[in-house]
Amino acid sequence: MKKTFAQSVLALGLAAGLSSAAYAQQGVTDTEIVIGSNGDLSGIFAPFNVQAIKAARMLIDDVNEKGGIHGRKIRFVVEDHSYQMPKAMANFNKLVNSDEVFAMILNLGTPMNLAGFQLAKPKQIANIAPLTTARQLLEGDATYSYTGFSSYYDQIKNGVDYLVDKKGAEVICSMYIPSEFGKEIHGGAVDSAKELGKKWGSETTHKPDESDFVGALTKLKEAECDVIATALGVRQTIVAVATAKKLGWDDVAFLGSSAAFHEAIAAQPGGITDGYYAAAGWADYKPRMDDPKVKAWYDAYKAKYDGEVPGMAAILGTGAAETLIIALEAAGPDLTPDSFQKAMESLKFKDVIGDAEITFGPDDHQGGDLIVISVVEDGVFKEVERRDPTASN
Repeated sequence: MKKTFAQSVLALGLAAGLSSAAYAQQGVTDTEIVIGSNGDLSGIFAPFNVQAIKAARMLIDDVNEKGGIHGRKIRFVVEDHSYQMPKAMANFNKLVNSDEVFAMILNLGTPMNLAGFQLAKPKQIANIAPLTTARQLLEGDATYSYTGFSSYYDQIKNGVDYLVDKKGAEVICSMYIPSEFGKEIHGGAVDSAKELGKKWGSETTHKPDESDFVGALTKLKEAECDVIATALGVRQTIVAVATAKKLGWDDVAFLGSSAAFHEAIAAQPGGITDGYYAAAGWADYKPRMDDPKVKAWYDAYKAKYDGEVPGMAAILGTGAAETLIIALEAAGPDLTPDSFQKAMESLKFKDVIGDAEITFGPDDHQGGDLIVISVVEDGVFKEVERRDPTASN
């Protein structure tokens, strides 16, 4: 009796114009695709998330206004965890089991992504372009995990190498939040010092809400650090660099990863963050405003958001949404986790706004390999060098 009833319902669904895959697949109907995002819209990394969501929504709205993808419009469900693990897990549970998302983009936070993936993986929910580039996201079974750019580890290693080569750095140190995010950056700095034959000076660990760095910086200064690799929040980074200068410590180079490549760090009054370095997986768009595509994107963002100027986070949101949309198109009308996986693993395109080549394959779920090293000068990040760790392979 139950089997007969189920068959009848399925027959009714097919008669109404649904494919069997669309009928059964979580987050996919004949008219919509549900996409989720779980990020930090009000905590220490909100500067990297708020505009990212706006930029992604701009592209999604444009696609929906044009009729959607294979007749389906994207419903974008966004949650805020404030960089707090309990909130993050509650949000993941809602998105996976209540909203029943098909895929997710721009999930922020290394520990949040690692824990949330355990909920999403059994339901074959793809995690695309999270706002973290930790190597751990691609360790083990990464079937449904797709990072956007080079890893924190590679960024910091290349940044330290640059400062050793160009600035003669001899003693390497770190300041970090002791989460998976911070430990990866600290590890990259330690390994780089060892491989380059340089001295490891010291390190300090910090809580996400910490704001007094006098004691930590006094310790690091006594260790005679030439480079301090940082894995802190945006505001914390600014305070740490400013505090060092107040202590009269002007000859140390602070180095961050893509998590510190943000205009809020650069654009501080009085040049208090001048000299801060960041090694990231994409390039700032501002020097490329003569590119018609970049200018059109810039104008569209400002028009949609009442004159607001897009920043670094908007670059990331655009790249994530573009990756998602291209893959959904390539997956075809019969959208399933398998068809989407095949589409993702065939992607190859130029992220024009981020100025990075993006390529995914069956054995390569890291989209970009580029590392852009920049330094703050006169309130803006100025690019000083580009590297591709895969170029010699």
